[in-house]
Amino acid sequence: MPETFKNAVAAALVTAVLTIPLLGMQLQLEGYRVVLNTHWTPVLIAVLAVFLFQLARPALSRTTAGIKLPTLPRMQPGQQRAAMMILLMAALVWPFFGSRGYVDVMTLALIYVVLGLGLNIVVGFAGLLDLGYVGFYAVGAYTYALCNQYFGLSFWECVPLSAAAAALFGFLLGFPVLRLRGDYLAIVTLGFGEIIRLLLNNMTSLTGGPDGISGIPKPTVFGVVMARNPLTEGGTTFHQMFGLSYQGAHMVIFLYFLALLMVFFTWFVTSRLLRMPMGRAWEALREDEIACRSLGINPTRVKLSAFTLGAAFAGLAGSFFAARQGLVTPESFTFIESALILAIVVLGGMGSQLGVILAAILLTVLPELARSFAEYRMLIFGLVMVLMMMWRPQGLLPATRPHVELPQ
Repeated sequence: MPETFKNAVAAALVTAVLTIPLLGMQLQLEGYRVVLNTHWTPVLIAVLAVFLFQLARPALSRTTAGIKLPTLPRMQPGQQRAAMMILLMAALVWPFFGSRGYVDVMTLALIYVVLGLGLNIVVGFAGLLDLGYVGFYAVGAYTYALCNQYFGLSFWECVPLSAAAAALFGFLLGFPVLRLRGDYLAIVTLGFGEIIRLLLNNMTSLTGGPDGISGIPKPTVFGVVMARNPLTEGGTTFHQMFGLSYQGAHMVIFLYFLALLMVFFTWFVTSRLLRMPMGRAWEALREDEIACRSLGINPTRVKLSAFTLGAAFAGLAGSFFAARQGLVTPESFTFIESALILAIVVLGGMGSQLGVILAAILLTVLPELARSFAEYRMLIFGLVMVLMMMWRPQGLLPATRPHVELPQ
C-alpha cells in the first residue's frame, strides 16, 4: 500500500505540472490588454482522477486479469476491395445529401487522405520515419501560389509543377538521410520541415512572410470559371453555360469532387506501385536493410524513390489546399500538421491503404463535429492515441500480405 500511494502521489504531481500550463492558465484579450486568467477546476479534476486511478490500479489489474478487450477482425484483400467500393459509392452521393458545411469538411478530410496515402509510402511501405512531411506539403502550396502570382499560371498548369517541385525537395532530402535510421532519421526530417517553415516566414519579399500570399484563384472547369460574373468581358461562367441559377454551393461541390479525384488517383498509383518490383523493394527495405542488400537491391535507390514519390503526393495535396483556401501562410504548415499526418498512418495501420483512409476521415471529421471540446482537442487526441497503442498497436485495419495456405 505505501508503494502504491507513493506512485499515485508522483503521478498526480506529474499531471499537475503538465495540466497547469495547458488547462489552468489561459491568455485572453480584454480591450488592448492581454490578461492571464486561471481556471483551477479542470486541473483539480485531472489530478484527482489520475491519483484515484493509480491508487486503484492494483485492484483493477487483479479484477480485469482475465478480461480481454474486443479486437477488430482482419479484413482479407477481397473484403478490403469491397469496402473501398462501398466508400467510393458513399463519397459520390454524399455532396447531394450533406449540407454545404459538411461537404467542405469532407473536402478537407480528403486532402488529409491524400497526405496520409503519400506518407504511407515513406513510413508504412519503406519503414522510414518522416517527421517533416509537412515541408513538402508547404512546397506544393507555395509553388502554386507563387507561379500564379508572378507568372499568371492557372491551377491545372501548376498542379504538375507543384508535384514536381515537392518531389525535387524529397529527392534532395533523400541524399543526407541515406545512412540514417530510426530516431536520427526522424530528427533530420523534423529539422527539414522547420527549415521550410522558417524560410517561408523570413523570405518576406518572395513569400510575403507571416502574411503569406492571398488572392489565389479557384480551379476552373475546363477553363470555365465557377463565379457569379465572368472574369473577362464577353466570357461565360459555369452556371450561364448550363442555364443554372448561381449558387455558392457549386464551387464547394466541385472542389469536393476534385479532391475525391485526387484521392482516387493517389490510391490507384500507390496500389499499382505495391504490386511492382519497386513496392516489393520498399517492403524488403522496411523488414531488413541488410537482407535487402544481400538480395542485390540498392537501398539508396529504394529510399530515394520512397522520399520522392511520397513528397510528390504531398505537393499535389498542397496545390489543392492553396486553391481551396485562397490563402497560404507559414502557420498552416507547422509541426502539428506533420504529427497529425503521421498519426493518421499509425492509427489506420502502417501499410494499410483502407486503414489510412478511415483514420484520416475520423481524425478530421470528428473534431469538427465536437466543436464544444475544441479547447481540449489535442488532449483528447493524445488520449485516443495512447488507448490505441494499448488496445490495437497494429492500427485499425492492419495491412494484409498476399499468402498461400496449403490444404490440411
